[in-house]
Order: sequence, then structure tokens, then C-alpha cells
Amino acid sequence: MNKIMIKDLKKYYEKEIEMQATVDNVRNLQWVQFVILKDSTGKVQMTVEKNDDNKELNSIVDKITLDSTVKIKGILKEAPKVKMGGMEIIPNSIEITSLSEEEKPFNYNDLDNVKLDTRLDYRFLDLRNERNRMIFKVQSTLNKYLREYLYNNDFTEIHTPKLIGTASESGSEVFEVKYFDRSAYLAQSPQFYKQMAISSGFDRVFEVAPCFRAENSNTSKHATEFTSFDVEFAYIDSYQDVMDLEAEMIVYAFSKLKEEMGDEIKRIFDVDIVVPTLPFPCMTLSDIYKELEERYNYKVTEEEKVDLTTEAERLCKNLAKDKFNHEFIFVVDFPAEKRAFYHMRDENGKLQGYDLIWNGIEITTGAEREHRYEEIVKNAKEKGLDKDVKFYLEFFKYGCPPHGGFAIGLDRLTMLMLNIPTIKESMFLFRGPNRLNP
Repeated sequence: MNKIMIKDLKKYYEKEIEMQATVDNVRNLQWVQFVILKDSTGKVQMTVEKNDDNKELNSIVDKITLDSTVKIKGILKEAPKVKMGGMEIIPNSIEITSLSEEEKPFNYNDLDNVKLDTRLDYRFLDLRNERNRMIFKVQSTLNKYLREYLYNNDFTEIHTPKLIGTASESGSEVFEVKYFDRSAYLAQSPQFYKQMAISSGFDRVFEVAPCFRAENSNTSKHATEFTSFDVEFAYIDSYQDVMDLEAEMIVYAFSKLKEEMGDEIKRIFDVDIVVPTLPFPCMTLSDIYKELEERYNYKVTEEEKVDLTTEAERLCKNLAKDKFNHEFIFVVDFPAEKRAFYHMRDENGKLQGYDLIWNGIEITTGAEREHRYEEIVKNAKEKGLDKDVKFYLEFFKYGCPPHGGFAIGLDRLTMLMLNIPTIKESMFLFRGPNRLNP
């Protein structure tokens, strides 16, 4: 028999059904037993009267503990007085398929006084909490619509290797692993392989996959392994085309998410999904610092103005709201020396790239890529990487169209979407400098 989900039960009134579920609650009264069953789609009440005909069933219910799993057969009845969907199951057979221990490390329905590290140690229990499970339903739906936008615009989804043969990819550290008789490294991003696909004639590609950063960072927004949503596409005129596509993709996905889950997100997280307007505002890095000083008296040294400081990034939330009435802001005109060698520079050495800030946190670095062989070889030599990335430089020897792209951290995007205080909660299993289990 096909698995019946609780959300679909109303199709089966007055019919005998067989279903499996988890025990959420048991009320064992003088004359009747109520068992609340749940699955990932909802809850339903099972009612067992105490009488001679039900002695065996009553005995089984007496043994049931919370979080045990059961398989039941019975009749689904309409029951208007039952608050849980106006229905109940009258069983004629109950089988305990897994008996849960009664004592648990913590009550996952009351997490207020439970330390986050304890919750992460027992993540399989922590995720039984409705709010925590909902985080990943939202993340999955958001991911679905980001991908849908790209599919609708002729992108091809690719899957690139995470084991790479060279250690140099950008300024970040990489994880070294033993690979038979030599060393390999975990990929920081699919950047090189996205560009190989462009060189191969794919024109428009994307990937949703894990990336690895060996950075000893313990902030609320960093992880050593995370899910990256990477996009690359060809035949662009400038990095403005990349910014435009990303903004349109975000508006599309947010709009669809709000339509499908907005009410549920409001109920559980008390968050209103704000669908941003197009175009997204854009400012140069130097103008950002001028405005931050004038508006909020935020001052930094000239040496610090080569990038956004953490505090400047945070204040961009206020700036975007106060100046443009927007949640997003593009920041452009970063110094080329602070960015990866494969980012395009114009004839004056000006970087052809951007960051996208949402609610005071950077969610994207994007750029037009350098596709001219002589220029990218020169850039790699400047960074001292020409030998390490020799295989990559080959992609551009035989013709490669102008192209660009970006990457979004899906976990960070989810954290900001639901106003969650730390990325540790918006990742299914967090990996950081001090956490490698479970």
C-alpha cells in the first residue's frame, strides 16, 4: 500500500487505511486513550476506547512512549469536535515499529534554556522541533525557485569535482587530504570548472553544491563547509549584466516563496517576506564610506577603505533603507588587488565586479571574468599562481567568450531570510573550526 501522508488523510473518510507515523503525545484517560500521531506534513488523533474488545490495543498503547514509531490499520472518521483537522482514526491494529527511550537529553519542544552546542551534539533531536524543521523546508523551497528561474532562462545545471589537484584557487586556505600517493584539496568553489564549462560552449551554467574554506573564523556567518549557489553565463557586455540577472533571480525566488510559504513563515518565525523592487540600488565603495561618515559618523582609516569592514557592511543595512528604502545594495569599485586574479579589470586597472549586501551582510561576490588569455596569465603571475593554475589557464587558449557570474551562500541566505541569529542553525549539520560531529 502506498504511504499515506497525514496532509492527505481527508481523501480516505470512512475507509480502512494503513499508515505509519511518530507518536507526538499520549493521553491515557479512564475510559479512552488518545494518541497524537505526526509525520512531516501534520498531526492526527488516534482514539482507542477502553473496553473488552480493545484490551490488546489498550495494552499496546500503555507501552507507547513519546517519539516511538507505529504502524496502524483502522477506519478514518470525521470528527468535527476534534480540533486537529476534524478527524480521528479508530484503529483495529497497532504495531510499535520503534520504541523510544523515555528520557532524552533535552525537550526539543522547549529549547529556550538548552545550549546551542548541546542541540548541535544531538542535532537529530533538535531537528524534531517544528521551527527547526521548517528552516529547511523554507531553504528547500527557496532553492527550488532560484533554480527554477535559471532553468526558465536556459541554464544547465552541472556537477563539478570537489577533490582538486592544486592548492591555489583564491586567497583562502584549502583543506589538504590524502589522495592515494599524493595530496589533493577540497574545492573552495566550482569557479574554475564553471569557467571551463563556459569555454566548452555551455553558455549558461549553475551548480548547487558544498564548498570548503579552511579559515579559522568563528563568526555567526561563517562555516568551513557550506552550500554554494554558483552561477556563470557567457556573452555579457559588462558586470552590470551579472548584477541584473542576480537581482531578477532574487526577486523571482522571493516572490514565489512568499506566495507559497509567506503565511507559514510569518506564523512560525514572525517574519514578513519582503519582495525587493528592481533595480537594486548601487554605490561605489568610496561613496559608501563617505555616506557612512556623513550619516552615521562612522570613520575608518584610508588603509581600511580598500574593502568593507564588518561594521561598514552592517551599516549598509541602514544606508540602503535610509537612502533608497531598499533591503539590498550593490557595492562596486573595489581595488583589484583585493580580489581574485580571474576578475576582469578595465584599461585603468579598475575591478569589474561587485558585492551584494542584504540586511547588512554580504551574500554575494560577483564579477565579469577575465577571458583573454594573455591578460589572465598576467594576472595569475602577479598573484604568484601561474604554475598552480596552469590547467585552468589552458581553458582560455582556444577562444572563450566574455562571461561573468556570482555565488550565493544558501545557508547564509536562509539565515538572513528567517532572521536566525547564527548560521549554525540554518545548516543541516554545521561544520566549523571546532565542530566536525555529528
